[in-house]
Amino acid sequence: MLLSAARTPDDLIAMVDRRAAGLPLEHVLGWAEFCGLRIASDPGVFIPRRRTEFLVRQAAAVARQAASSTGQVRTRPRAVVVDLCCGSGAVGAALVAALDRVELYAVDIDPAAVRCGRRNIAAAGGQVYEGDLYEPLPATLRGRVDVLVANAPYVPTEAIRLLPPEARIHEPRVALDGGADGLDVLRRVTAAASLWLAPGAHLLVETSERQAPQIVEAVAHNGLIPLRRAQCHRRHRNQTALQRGPAV
Repeated sequence: MLLSAARTPDDLIAMVDRRAAGLPLEHVLGWAEFCGLRIASDPGVFIPRRRTEFLVRQAAAVARQAASSTGQVRTRPRAVVVDLCCGSGAVGAALVAALDRVELYAVDIDPAAVRCGRRNIAAAGGQVYEGDLYEPLPATLRGRVDVLVANAPYVPTEAIRLLPPEARIHEPRVALDGGADGLDVLRRVTAAASLWLAPGAHLLVETSERQAPQIVEAVAHNGLIPLRRAQCHRRHRNQTALQRGPAV
């Protein structure tokens, strides 16, 4: 990959030196492969993980299901998708590529991520906002969101030191640290989700298998759905997507 990206022998030497010094390959190349797309990846911005492609597939599936449901009359021509904690915008960009008609809004609290996200999402016609979770979103989106996806930080604070140096040193802590049990941000996502979701909408988040039961309880506690209707989908025992079922 470095050979194919280098324009000159000197470029190759510099790129190899940067990688050997510990800089993530994606930051050396300037892009990451995600869901078949080449996502711009700037230094200091969270690198999209391949495992999160599973989350995208789950979100795309429920979006298509909602659009094709004979029991739901759609009054809007495009599905409204919100990508919280968007980082480089990889999830939102992949959903736009996977779905026919999408109205995309993305949010991140990190200015560097917002700049990178705008590069990846602008071509898809999406909008990226800088701020804390729902705070910067237009108020007109309340009650209109069909698919809400949040790949929020979920690493417990004490576990940050155990991460590979590529993440621990070169990615922003705000994109990794989820608080004492890793679920601080995700609890806030679920607590306010009902204000933004349309009837029959879906909330999907990524977390660890160990943390999934707590997130299910948080979803039920915040009145999104009955506990028995929360769904967990596992990928290789290290990823879970949680979806909000159809409204009763």
